[in-house]
Amino acid sequence: MPTRRAVLAASLALGAGAARAQPAWPAGPIRIIAPFPPGGSVDTIARLLVPALQVSLGVPVVVENRSGAAGALGTQAAARAAPDGNTWVLVFDSHATANALNPNAGFDAKRDFAPVMLLATAPMLLTTPAGRPWTSLAEVAAAAKARPDTITYGTVGAGSLAHLTMEVLQQRGGFSLVHVPYRGGGPLATAAVSGEVDLAIASRVGLGGQVGTRLRALVQTGAARSASLPDLPTVAESGFPGVDAEAFWGVLGPAGVPAAVLARFAAALAAALAEPVVRQRLVEGQGVDIVGGTPGEFAAFLDRQMAAWGQVVRERGIKAE
Repeated sequence: MPTRRAVLAASLALGAGAARAQPAWPAGPIRIIAPFPPGGSVDTIARLLVPALQVSLGVPVVVENRSGAAGALGTQAAARAAPDGNTWVLVFDSHATANALNPNAGFDAKRDFAPVMLLATAPMLLTTPAGRPWTSLAEVAAAAKARPDTITYGTVGAGSLAHLTMEVLQQRGGFSLVHVPYRGGGPLATAAVSGEVDLAIASRVGLGGQVGTRLRALVQTGAARSASLPDLPTVAESGFPGVDAEAFWGVLGPAGVPAAVLARFAAALAAALAEPVVRQRLVEGQGVDIVGGTPGEFAAFLDRQMAAWGQVVRERGIKAE
């Protein structure tokens, strides 16, 4: 029979072997890919989380902007990264339609990723430069009916929820606008305030803090009025019942990230969202509603978004640009 000392020695040896097989995480810098240019909502939210994440995890956390193809290039880089917990991606609502728009995007939006957390949602705002004449969605619709295909509207890209929401509005209202896609929130906000487009639709954070100064908000797309914009009517209140949509932001890892690593990163994200300063900057400063929740809840949310908006893409025949 083995002695007690021998059993203890064998247990220690097995423990040491397991430790070597599963090295401690994190052991080095972590990158969060922001698949859009600097200055947009994805970049802004990622950078707001970094200080708290660094405190929780004890390693440097860097935001890497990998823009292009409506977020597909950066998202593809994350899908192909080693599933070691050192690479994550902060996706925008365009992730829900990536494959419906482009089956050859270079990744499977479900299979190639491990959902971590739905960080936040926000109603989108349909805005116009202060110098334009419209003060309501009804006035825009009337002007568009009088002069079809002359009024332009900008979004963060073809197939984004902003673009799809405007497609639904035009279909329901019987009017026609000209879509101008940009390469992210930063370029869109610049174009909007300069008057390059007649209308711009994005979340408040995506519009760069210009709402109420150089941009006039006409309507918000949430099912109910946002607490941060209680005087701004919803799309439903403006004559389009049943039309509601919200932008969202969430974190994914490459498929195959170890469960323990994913759980720890999710806990670090939750701790960051609970920081009073972070909450204030997100809710009051950027106009988003913090969500949080579990990886499973985010996975179910993505499934619903992909089903609903993928149907709009197919029905309207929308293609990636």
